[in-house]
Amino acid sequence: MDRTRGSAKVSVLAATGLVAALLAGCTNSGPVSPSNVPDSHDITVWITDTLPDRVAKMQAIADRFTAATGLKADLVSVPEHEFNQTLTSSAAAGNLPDVIGAISLGNVRTLAAGKHVHTGANAAVVRNLGEGTWSRRALELTRDGGSQLAVPVASWQQVLYYRKDLFAKAGLAAPNTYADIKAAAEKLHTPEVAGFVAANKAGEPFTQQSFEHIAQGNGCELVSAQGAITFDSPQCVGALSFYRDMLKNYSVPGIQDIGTVRAAYFAGKAAMAVWPTFMLDELAGLRNDTRPGCPECKLDPGFLVRNTGVVAGILGSGGTRPAHFGEITSWTVTDDSDTEHARKFVEYLVSDGYADWLSVAPDERIPVRVGSTGNPTEYADGWRAMPVGMSEKEPLGKFYSSDVLSVLMHGVQDLNHWGILQGRGDLAGAAMAELPIAEAVGQVTSGAADPRTAAAKAAATLRSILRTLG
Repeated sequence: MDRTRGSAKVSVLAATGLVAALLAGCTNSGPVSPSNVPDSHDITVWITDTLPDRVAKMQAIADRFTAATGLKADLVSVPEHEFNQTLTSSAAAGNLPDVIGAISLGNVRTLAAGKHVHTGANAAVVRNLGEGTWSRRALELTRDGGSQLAVPVASWQQVLYYRKDLFAKAGLAAPNTYADIKAAAEKLHTPEVAGFVAANKAGEPFTQQSFEHIAQGNGCELVSAQGAITFDSPQCVGALSFYRDMLKNYSVPGIQDIGTVRAAYFAGKAAMAVWPTFMLDELAGLRNDTRPGCPECKLDPGFLVRNTGVVAGILGSGGTRPAHFGEITSWTVTDDSDTEHARKFVEYLVSDGYADWLSVAPDERIPVRVGSTGNPTEYADGWRAMPVGMSEKEPLGKFYSSDVLSVLMHGVQDLNHWGILQGRGDLAGAAMAELPIAEAVGQVTSGAADPRTAAAKAAATLRSILRTLG
């Protein structure tokens, strides 16, 4: 993902909905292209990293793999937005790679639908390294029944940022539930400080992601396990009503998007804000182009980061367990691979090479394998100490308390992704392209439609999409 602009990194990511990164082209010194793979190689590995610095770091990991095993891995950069097209043409030509990574849940399901994954090899990696060392939820999201479609390696998550100092002064509980969020918004909302800010701009994927973060904990699902559209359910209508009320009564007036939500929180004008974990380094002041500007920050640059808490999973009034939106990044061995060599590469990537891979972008790569069988917290401990940032680099542990980092580490347990567990990642991807849910959010928050009507309209569009997909 291009980290040159804070707002661009999320807007680009959101444009595909199911991706962990959308990256620019590579230089001549980077990996070869899919049409120019050399004949003399042990395995071919597709990667979605194409920024030169990330390519170089991935190449260094591949070189260490070669030194350790004697096997050569040729890296091939495939930009995320070209993944499906490249996959289709390569499969038709019988020229698929041995390993593919690091890909989104949506792309994992695309590969599985085409019968391009070697579930046995993926399962062997997890089994050999110890299934108990992985997040249970990450494994669930990368499985289809008993088949391991991919090996999960990291997550990024949508979270609710909140002002710990304001909450403490008002005697408020952390905003873990709809009731907690509403109580805090009511008490903290003033003309100077909005109680709650989140995206509501129709036509933007980030709006759907923000709503999905709030809605899933209310039991709102896109589709049922039987394949029926459920967005017009009482749970989804209830989530739309809650989201509308928060933005109508306790937010910044007008249309809010990626940039304005973050700007309000950074300026000290919001008590709560919905944004991804990518904001961690920016909030810590490690990017010159995006720094907190709250009144207190002028004398104390670390004021806002010290006084920020995060909530991952949120429980709604109609839900049974906390849930929130996020993404799992995975590596997979293909069905048309040199299986043993490919398995060894993925196994290396999530063991000896794991810390190096995470360190490329720790705020985007929260480990879902927290440790090894011999050291159960090895990778979690290492992640906390990894430098982040662009203008400056410091470890997250310098700025965030252990409770905040623990929420992020354990947040993956409540992570969900519309359509994935129901086997309809294709529907979620298509919905992100047409954005009927973002339209529904825009309508209810502007007063153009009531939640029930907006949900019914979105559900009708989703049923049309589902018929097209088959």
